[in-house]
Parts: sequence; structure tokens; C-alpha cells
Amino acid sequence: MIENRVVAGLRGRIAGEVDGSQRRRAEYSSDASNYRVLPEAVVFPRDDEDVAAALEFAGENGLSVTARGGGTSVAGNAIGTGLVLDFSRHMNRIIDIDPQARVAHVQPGVVLSELQRAARPHGLRFGPDPSTQNRCTLGGMIGNNACGPRAVAWGRTSDTVRELRILDGGCTERRLSDDLSVLPGLAEFTMANLAVLRTELGRFDRQASGYGLEHLLPERGSAVAKAFVGTEGTCGLLLDATVELVPLPKSTVLTVLGYPDIATAADNVAAVMATAPTAVEGIDARLVDVVRTHRGAVPELPRGGGWLFVESAGENKADALARAEQLCRTVDALDSRIVTDPVAAAALWHIRADGAGLAGRTADGHPAWPGWEDAAVPPERLGAYLRDFADLTAEHGVDGLLYGHIGDGCIHVRLDLPIADAPQRFRRFLFDAAELVVSHGGSLSGEHGDGRARSELLSVMYSRTVLDVFAGYKALFDPANVLNPGVLIDPRPIDADLRVAGIPAIPMAGFAFPHDHGDMSTAVHRCVGVGKCRADTRAAGGFMCPSYLATKDEKDSTRGRARVLQEVVRGALPWSSDAVAESLDLCLSCKACRSDCPAGVDVATYKAEALYRRYRRRPRPLDHYSLGWLPRWLAAATRLPRAANAIAEVAVLRRIGLRAAGIDPRREVPRLAERSFRRIWRDLGGELPAGDPTGPELMSADLMATTSAPGPTSAGSTARLPEVMLWIDTFTDAFDPEIALAAAQLLQSLGYRVRIPERRVCCGLTWISTGQLDGARKRLRATMTELDAHVRAGGLVVGLEPSCTAVLRSDLPELFPDDPRAAATARAVRTLAEFLTEQPDWRPPRHSPRTVVVQPHCHHHAILGFDADRRLLTTMGMNVTEITGCCGLAGNFGMQRGHYDISVAVAENGMLPALRGAEDEAVFLADGFSCRTQANQLADRSARHLAQFLLDQ
Repeated sequence: MIENRVVAGLRGRIAGEVDGSQRRRAEYSSDASNYRVLPEAVVFPRDDEDVAAALEFAGENGLSVTARGGGTSVAGNAIGTGLVLDFSRHMNRIIDIDPQARVAHVQPGVVLSELQRAARPHGLRFGPDPSTQNRCTLGGMIGNNACGPRAVAWGRTSDTVRELRILDGGCTERRLSDDLSVLPGLAEFTMANLAVLRTELGRFDRQASGYGLEHLLPERGSAVAKAFVGTEGTCGLLLDATVELVPLPKSTVLTVLGYPDIATAADNVAAVMATAPTAVEGIDARLVDVVRTHRGAVPELPRGGGWLFVESAGENKADALARAEQLCRTVDALDSRIVTDPVAAAALWHIRADGAGLAGRTADGHPAWPGWEDAAVPPERLGAYLRDFADLTAEHGVDGLLYGHIGDGCIHVRLDLPIADAPQRFRRFLFDAAELVVSHGGSLSGEHGDGRARSELLSVMYSRTVLDVFAGYKALFDPANVLNPGVLIDPRPIDADLRVAGIPAIPMAGFAFPHDHGDMSTAVHRCVGVGKCRADTRAAGGFMCPSYLATKDEKDSTRGRARVLQEVVRGALPWSSDAVAESLDLCLSCKACRSDCPAGVDVATYKAEALYRRYRRRPRPLDHYSLGWLPRWLAAATRLPRAANAIAEVAVLRRIGLRAAGIDPRREVPRLAERSFRRIWRDLGGELPAGDPTGPELMSADLMATTSAPGPTSAGSTARLPEVMLWIDTFTDAFDPEIALAAAQLLQSLGYRVRIPERRVCCGLTWISTGQLDGARKRLRATMTELDAHVRAGGLVVGLEPSCTAVLRSDLPELFPDDPRAAATARAVRTLAEFLTEQPDWRPPRHSPRTVVVQPHCHHHAILGFDADRRLLTTMGMNVTEITGCCGLAGNFGMQRGHYDISVAVAENGMLPALRGAEDEAVFLADGFSCRTQANQLADRSARHLAQFLLDQ
């Protein structure tokens, strides 16, 4: 097979990795665009020699070469049929920063936010800052000529470049700066085409479509390096770059200007720009409504239906404020708000940031796609263009949410493009949109490049003469057309290779996928590839994606897994393939992607569905029976806890048993409680006695056997009290009954009679995480029956273990879409913090501040929300350090054989450093059994549940 020949041939020539597996090819078959192109192999070059060897091999074997950084291209210029070279894994060094010269020397795989962090101590930054800056690479920014909101002050990427070192298509190294003689024939080419370069190109700043050959003009400094920027990998492979840095503003102030609509805001942009702002961003009311729907309350905005966010900089706060006040006096806005508080300003900027992510769905929830997402016109034409564009989208029946870089005339919008109707309606809309933007003197692309999405449309924007000039320029660098063919020159049709066109629906087998019309195909295609899962967002409170943060391998990103599953639903891979198993193996089922991914991709659910489809009515791996059926085994073990603990303490027996069960033998077996909570509760007659129910005397087996006095909450005195159901999960029952006792006392102190399910019922979590969905449904059906009368009477159900509580809140209705009891139960479920903060007469205890280190459970973060807990601890006056990221154990994941090292690596990304850095007297809070277990086993640190902590005060 060609794949084997390619991989074998390259492995003998380069030091970096080469992978031609089905899984790897699927992961790199798309970027953040609408297109899918399977490469022959993916190469991870370690150095310049590897890049040269791969390029030489491709030329010898008739293969194309496509450069790739973070894979965030929305135009489809980071995918190709031959070799894809991923520069982000190894060639990602900041070689040098010279603060005196204000330049940085970097490799192409450097992530922009890493460069910004390195430059900040010197009082410097890189000027352009696209919204993907925490995962896009400098090489990709140079390939696309990226901009971002602050391009109005500091220019585009092309404006920052001083020198580029590249390999051209013939594998010759060239150092590009401002000398036309660097490439044979380039000086002659420039002189022969002066008229075209002067009249057709560089007409306004955001004319990004095609090649930026105006930079070759002598009056522009014969800037060969700047002309190379924006060539989208079609003219050379970048080895390193020297780029300029700019001073950080000493002080900034945000002004929000309100207008009747975004087009009217655009009409006023000249007055705004006259004040020399550092950023001018626009959003419309529909986008704000979507942010409010998905993220909750948004900060107060001035009156209007469209807003400009204008950042003014100054030498100090007073200077910046004066500029903002001058802005408000000179513009024609309905209303304005000047924001000097950095925290408040950040909250307002988050509206713009969140909106950019949420624009992947239309206002009515349909998928919205790139393809016409960054057209630009001269700023003075923007208002008129936006009104005409609104008419065009209405005429074609497409919709989307507008936002963008209003200051320099670039508008972003994702539309519910009729991809399923390609080529008819799809092509018609894009050609009509191209005609419209050209009629306003604009550009098909303002910063993302043309790629596969717009290269065919260049014939609408440019004359045949200009297109021939572009082709001649590429031929000088890449005469054999090895580099990224099908982009810009001799383009592929805009409706070829569309990822979602013609994909069959995959109806429900396990989960209902209610937000995707019951179609798993639609669900996995939620991933449009924006790549937030590749970013380290822990500083911003994100949890996604823990395995990728540990391995830095695309395989372990949410996007990589979604790409493999997209191959499955299109019929290119079977559910039982090794590619699917490898892709999903290190998914922790943490569900962080469900909340942190802008598109709402939920790989944990997809993994459970995939395992269900693969193993339904077939033998399963051993750990599916040992860990997947854990509640069964614990129900038996809690009858003889001392015997079970004694066996677990014999090292030889423990290792043999764990290996036989498919569990890593390096794991310790958690110790069972002397008495389960259900047994304690039964012996108490279902009532708590007076005094401290969590004290050692109550937990004593001898006293428990004789305790019968019901105390002040006897049946006779509590009959009229309102009831609350305490959900007793398997883990709390078997291992930590004192947590349930503490929670019961808290609830009782509020005047509630505490009940627990009479029968031993289960949420089915371990069955779900191992894809045993029939078994999960069986247990959840029994749960609904047990809770039904209480829920129908308006009672609430309080959960203590976040993962189990999240199942009742989220998985239950998705496994029983047609059972009204499921939705009713989900609505009745509360976390302990939610329940307590809903009580109008309850106030959390306040004592002297204590240092608290808290590990939110992943499901708490992703499904239940941690806000109630956060508010409660803040109200108590605690000094809180909140750990961001997964603990790494994640239920059965960290116990499974082969996962131990990754489990520890994930813990090292958050929990373990936080615990090592915590004061000795700090309280460690962790509601999740997995979190407490991981901390105990890896850091020898015990943790308290919120219920216990509240009683401690």
C-alpha cells in the first residue's frame, strides 16, 4: 500500500515521527474549515533537516506537502492529500527575544500566547492577536496574515515580519527580507508587473485575498518577507521567523458605544478611528442574546441593538480616560459606558469572546459554518455593505450572528450554509456573496486566507491578468506545485471535499442526542475544529482537555476524537476499528468538552455510545465487568467489609486480583467503611439522634447496634415537616458514610425530614462510562420508580457525589427521552450547595477566614455548575484556591490497566502542584470520591466534603 511505502520511506530519513495510520490520517483530515481531505501520512519534524527530508521525499514520490500549526484555519488551507507537516509538536521554540531591538526569533510551531507570556516581562507584546491566540501558531499566522482586534493599532502579521527563513518548493533554503535578488527571477517578475501590483493590490488594509504582492514594490521597500506572508503554505515551508514586538500599553480604558444596530455603528467608524483606539470590535444584539442564553447574565450594556467595544490607551489611567471621554463626545452613539475597572472590562470583552465561539450555532440553534466568515470592505463602505448583506442572506434563506473588527472593515459571521444542498444553493450563495463584497470594493477574506473556501472565488474579485500574476509568483517559489496545491492557484471547487455533505443520519441506539435531532452524525459534526481543546485554558477556569494537556497529541484532543468519529458515521471506519479504540482510550469522560468547547462537543457521551455500539451483545474487556459493575460488587463487599479490607491489604493478593480485573496493580484499593451508610441509617430507624451524628461514638459499631432513641426528630414530631430526599450513591454509601451523615444533619437543621431511597438504587454511572447502556437504563428505570412519588409531590433530591448527581441531571433524560419521569427527576435534583443556597432563611456559618483549597469535580464543573459552591465559600469569608482541571482518576479511567501514568500526568497539571504548594493548615475540599482518592493515593492528602466542612465551622 502507498501508505506503508510512504511511512517506511520517511522513517528511514527523518528523526521525527511519521504516522500513516487510519486514526492519524482521520485526525488531520480537516482543520477548522468545512473541508475533509485525507492525507497519506502526517509528519512531525524535529528540525530543519527533517523538513527538508520530508519535502525531498514528497518531490521524489509525487506527493504534496501541507504545513500545519494549530490546525485552526477556517478556510481549509492546513489540509492536503499528501504529507501534512505538523510543526507544533517539536519546532515550537522561542529562539530569542531581544528587548532592545524589540524583536523575537521564533520557530513556526510557537503558540502565540506563549510568545506573549515570554515578551510580557520585557514590557512587550506581539501586535496581532486573533481570538485563537491560545492555540494558533506563529507559522499559521504568517501563512494566513492573521490580524485580530488590535490590528487597528499595531497592524497585521505582515506588518511585523522582518525576516523569514524558508525552504522553497525545490527544497532550497532562502532567507527572505527586503532583497528581491534572494530568488532568481523575482526582481524581473516585479518590474514586469508594476502596473498590476500598484493598481489591483493593496487598495485597503484588509485586502487579504490572493497574494500580498504590493509589498514587492520599490516604494514599499521591496519587502519580500512581507509579500510571503499570507501565501498559505503555497510558496515555501517556514523554518523560523524574526518578528517585531510592540510596547505594552501603560494603561487602557474600555468604552462601549450603543447604536440602533450594527450597520449604524459601522457608519460611525470614521469618528471612532479618529481617536486612535487600540481596538474596535462590534457585536449585534442577536449575538448578545445567544451569549445570555448559553452563559447566563451578561454585564450591563448601553442602550442599543448594536455595540462597539473601543479600547483607548494612554500613558496613565487619566490619559486613557481622557481619550475615552473625548471619544464619547465626538461619536454619534445612542448611549455609552466607560469602564475603568479591569475586571469589569474583562467581563465585557468576554461577551465578544464567548459570542465568537457561540456563533457556531445560529440564533435558533442550527449549526453555522465558516466559508464566508471574514469578508472585508473599506471601512467607509461597511455600513452599506452590512445592509446589503442582510438583504442577501434573507434572499438566500441563510442566517448567522455578526461580530467583527469594525475598525478596519472586517466582519465575521458563521452561517447555516446549505451545505447539504451543495453544489446548487451552496455555490449560488457564495458566488452572490462574492459579487456583493466586490461591488463594495472589498475582499473575500480579511484575515483568514482563501484556502479551499474562497480560492475559486478569486476569479470574481480579480481579473485574469491578476490571477496570472499570482500563478507566476508561485511558480518562482514552487515550480513543481508541491506545496499545498488546490489553494489559491488552480483551486479546487468550493463545493469539493465538503466534510458534512452527503453524510447519512445515524439514529439513536443508546443516547437520544436531543440537541442534535436524535442524530449522532449531527452530534459528532458539532466539532468544526476551532481547537480550543488544544489550548491550556486552566488560567481562565477551563477543564478541557486533560489528556491532551498531558500528552500534547492531537489524538487526545476533543477535536481529534471527533474527527475519528466523523469518519465512523460517514462509513469510512467501523465502530470496532482499532482507530476508534485508540482515539477514545485516553478520554477521561470528564465531560469538560461539553461545557468548555464553544460548539458543545460531548466526547464522553460519544465514547459511551461508541462502546455501546461496539460491544453490544459481545464479550467485553475485563474492566468493563470489574469496574463497570462496581456497585454490584460493593453491595456484596459491604456485607463483610472487614474481610474485604483484610484481603486488599495483602499485597500479593491485591496485585493478583487487580491484574485479573483489568486494573493497574500500582493502584491501591480504597478501604471500605466499617458500616455502610444504609446500614447505619437502617439501625437508626431512618432518623438522626440528637447530638453530633458524625461523631466517632455514632460511627462505632458497638454503639450503632444498640442506638434506637430517635431524639427530637422522632416520627411523631416530624410527620408534618417537609421532606427532602438524600440520594445515597454507591461510593458515599460504601466508603464515606460520614459524608451522608453530615449532609443529613445539615438538612435536618433546616427543618426538613431527611429520607433516603428505601431500595438500593443506582444512577448507573459505571455502566454508562463503560458503554453498557442497557444495564444503565435498567438501573435508572428502577431509580425513577423509586423516586417517582417523591418527585411528583414536588420534593427535591440532593446528591452528594457530583458524578452520580450529574447522571441524574443530564444522562437520565438523554437515555429516556420519552419518559416524562426522567425530565421531572432531572429538574428535582440539586447539589448540596444549590439546595442550601436556595433556602431563604439559611446563612452559611462565618468564622475567622481559613485557607481552603478546593478541587471541583469535572462533572460538577461541566454539568452541575460550581457557582453555588463558589458563592457559598465566598460568603463564608474563606480564602479559596480553586484548582482548575481534572484530578486524573476520573472514575474508572485512572484505575484501568494502561492508564496509570496518564492519570498521574493529568494530576500533575493541576491538583498535585496545588496540594504541594498549599499551607499545611489549609483545608482540602473535594466532593468527588475520585478526587479524594487520587489526592490520598498520590499526595497522601485527605480531603473533606462540603457537608463535613460546613459542620466543622
